[in-house]
Amino acid sequence: MATQAITRLMQWMGKVCESHGGHVVKYLGDGALLVFLENNDALAAVTEMQRVHFTRIENWPDPLKMRLQVGMARGEVVEQDNDVFGDAVNVASRLSDLSGADQILATEAVIGRPAPDNPVRCRCLGSLDIRGRSEACVVYRVEWQPESQSDFFTLQAGLTPSSPQTLVTPKAISLSWLDIQAVFMSGDLPIFLGRDEDSHFVVHDPRVSRTHARIEWRAGKFYLEDLSSYGTWVKFSDSAAVVALRRQECMLPLEGDIALGAPFEDFTVPTVKFKFPEALFRA
Repeated sequence: MATQAITRLMQWMGKVCESHGGHVVKYLGDGALLVFLENNDALAAVTEMQRVHFTRIENWPDPLKMRLQVGMARGEVVEQDNDVFGDAVNVASRLSDLSGADQILATEAVIGRPAPDNPVRCRCLGSLDIRGRSEACVVYRVEWQPESQSDFFTLQAGLTPSSPQTLVTPKAISLSWLDIQAVFMSGDLPIFLGRDEDSHFVVHDPRVSRTHARIEWRAGKFYLEDLSSYGTWVKFSDSAAVVALRRQECMLPLEGDIALGAPFEDFTVPTVKFKFPEALFRA
């Protein structure tokens, strides 16, 4: 039954691709490799796929939802034996793995300068290191939703510092889980947390998605975004309140804990502690 559903989804994606001037190189079990000559045709095709499919499964039970993860790259490819090879293929595949559910990640060469009649809303995620490449890629997330959601997940009032103090902008974030510790400077961000060995901070637990969450640095602040299948929960040191994230993001104004894949009520949940070693508070 599941195989039939995936096959129908792949066939539908192929039809959308062809309707926008692209062609299907091959199907990859639960994915597809698609090729387009023009950036705008490719962007139009994948955004249509996300919009239509998201609406289609909106009322399905969460365990049955098959969400789309899209990676896009532009570059020279070599065609051989009804297949294509090249750096662009490898980058697109990697970005597909790194993208979260319902997301489209694209290189700067794809975003480029879209035609005036086909504007693309996107957010720059900065430079990401891609496995197999000596140089990092500047990556964008395409905002395909008809109505743009809020850029930031609003924190509850109880999560902000209660005493009068001034925060000197932190320049680094420290993460720890079990005996694993790492410090990332703001210039190193964005970073990914997940089960994948290529993640910047690896957490080995079956409840943790391969690419579970991303930490970004924007306008002098740290932001955590959930990219996972099961969710992320955040608790700050000065409050008992918990922020539950499902493909949303929140600012990290204070040190605290991040539960990956299950709420804090599950005492076995993998919990990553975060703090800002360079942050200084002045009363």
